[in-house]
Amino acid sequence: MISTLAVDAALALLVLGLAVWVTVARAAYGAVVGFVAYGLLLAIVWVRLAAVDVAMTEAALGTGLTGLLLLGAAARLAPFEAAERARRPALWLRVLIGLLCAAVAAALAAVVLTLPEPAPTLAPLVAENLPPTGMLNPVTGVLLAHRAIDTLLESVVLVLALIGVWSLATDSAWGGQPGFLPRPRPGPALTLLAQLLPPFGILVGIHLVWNGADHPGGKFQGATVLAAMWVLIMMAGLREPPTLSNRPMRVLVVIGSLVFIGIGVAGVWLADAFLGYPEGYAKPLILIIEAVLTLSVAVILGLLLAGPPAAESRAGRRS
Repeated sequence: MISTLAVDAALALLVLGLAVWVTVARAAYGAVVGFVAYGLLLAIVWVRLAAVDVAMTEAALGTGLTGLLLLGAAARLAPFEAAERARRPALWLRVLIGLLCAAVAAALAAVVLTLPEPAPTLAPLVAENLPPTGMLNPVTGVLLAHRAIDTLLESVVLVLALIGVWSLATDSAWGGQPGFLPRPRPGPALTLLAQLLPPFGILVGIHLVWNGADHPGGKFQGATVLAAMWVLIMMAGLREPPTLSNRPMRVLVVIGSLVFIGIGVAGVWLADAFLGYPEGYAKPLILIIEAVLTLSVAVILGLLLAGPPAAESRAGRRS
């Protein structure tokens, strides 16, 4: 018991310390490194709270994907950091912002510490309504049955985010090849890693998706692993990023949301509710949604990391 409390106290102190570090760090690169470490510690905290699904999502998306995007942004902003630092807000404004943030944090802490015992929970209601979905994993059951509209909107938001990234392209580059990914000089170590790791990564990604029906895992975790393998292959130069004019790639980007919406609309006639599932068909339909969403999310995440097109398209060169 004492050792468990010591571990939890150490985790809490490390999380708070890294949060302060990320806030006060003057260099963007140092702040991003602190943010990545902060996310990994949060994933451990979620594991300690027995929320393995949340921990996997935090490690994959909140830390891995977001950390890579922030590292890329920090590298591009580095030449402008000195000028931006010279124009930073006045001391009184920074102190005011810090006090407001501390007040919000204190209010959230007060809410958590004053929760009644036992804390209010919908877990019994979820457990009662889980059997009709055929799912054994309550997280998947909630995300794709009871709160399916939230998951649908999340998938649509990812498509919109990718369109937003693509919209940063210049007119001449539109339709061309993404150019945000770092392309280190191909070496034998990177090439070997990009040849050996993807087969295992693909198996792990598929396992996470398939396992998500009954155990911790799911489409977002599996898609993140698949996207990481794709990005590794592109960075090693074994495959080039697809151009924006690549039609199969565009179909993969939207197919997940379209199938999700199609099954949802069919539910209006078959189950008297949008995103309702006919009796006895909930699990097969949920697995279909999970499979196609995995493909779409993996492609979207890979393309988000690849960034907007930078290479001039053929149409741009002709003009």
